Amino acid sequence: MEKVRIGIIGNGIIAESHMKTYANIPEAEVVALCDIDEAKMNSMGDRYNVARRTTNIGELLRMDDIQAVDVCLHNNLHCPVSVEAMRMGKDVFCEKPMAGAFVDAKTMYDVMEETGRKLHIQMGFLYSKETKAAKRFIDGGDLGHIYHMRSYGFRRRNRPFVDGYATKEFVNDYTSGGGALFDMGVYHITQLLYLLNIPKLQRVTGHTYAEIAMDEGRRKESGYNVEELGVALATYEGGLSMDFIESWAIHGAPFPGSTIYGSEGGLTLNPLTFHSRKYNMELDTTVDLNQMDYLDHTVYKDTAFYDNNQHHWVHALLGHCDLLPTAKIALETSRVQEGINLSQKLGREIWAEEIEKLSVSKNLVIPNLKPAK
Repeated sequence: MEKVRIGIIGNGIIAESHMKTYANIPEAEVVALCDIDEAKMNSMGDRYNVARRTTNIGELLRMDDIQAVDVCLHNNLHCPVSVEAMRMGKDVFCEKPMAGAFVDAKTMYDVMEETGRKLHIQMGFLYSKETKAAKRFIDGGDLGHIYHMRSYGFRRRNRPFVDGYATKEFVNDYTSGGGALFDMGVYHITQLLYLLNIPKLQRVTGHTYAEIAMDEGRRKESGYNVEELGVALATYEGGLSMDFIESWAIHGAPFPGSTIYGSEGGLTLNPLTFHSRKYNMELDTTVDLNQMDYLDHTVYKDTAFYDNNQHHWVHALLGHCDLLPTAKIALETSRVQEGINLSQKLGREIWAEEIEKLSVSKNLVIPNLKPAK
């Protein structure tokens, strides 16, 4: 069996999740690990029987028998590592968000086009049954003219580190680039942009907040300085609009699922419901997603190439399917996220043309990106 040989860079909790998924993909083989924390790297290598290990990213990137790398680092490390990997001839799977700043995401996208390498960004919601069914309604024209979307993301109180899970690198701008909008908002925004065929942003206005009390010791230790709540309104070409509310912590009841509104029908994405009107009656149609999924894996077997991020990526590298345009979707998600932050900072609406001009790189210097002498 032809296999894709992969090196994983960063061996923390995200890499652990990726490793478990690769273990269930016969066409994928993880052959090398890299992390500056040798104990963490050796623990993962021992558990998954990966013999080749290095603390030097540059050394891994120069391994000729590795076709692709999986970048599982903090957000402000994504760009420099992905760029170096693509220039070294590797295809790249990168964790979300694409980068901590729009200008860095744009650099990644430009290098992808320059080198011809495949760059794939982790977007778990694109492979859900709900997304697959929603796309069929939209592509079939059942919604008519689509004019508005709502992106919802809810956590009552679940900020990384300060609320008891994950590490402090998630909650300071130095390593993460942002908070709720970057950590969880990326899933909801990318889902909607994908379903609407990546509309072109015109302008955005937004606000970000960090108001809910937290343990002061953990606040100080983490350097917490990112948003726990982001709200915004974005306008796209053709009059399409999208409003956002993304929460890590809020005193409120759970939000509904994200929604899409058209002249002939609408969609709630979770639980998936098609809203329409027929014979002067208001209809709410549900879908047997499990039956859809069963047919997809028996009658229409090529759809199995879209079961999850990594399964899709591996099969795209093998030429079994076209790679979804996740790099473009991630770039446009980064654009609107940066626009929200700039709107908050400047206290006004931000036009799309301004975002690239005002975006400032958040790339971190990585001493081990070059091979050891």
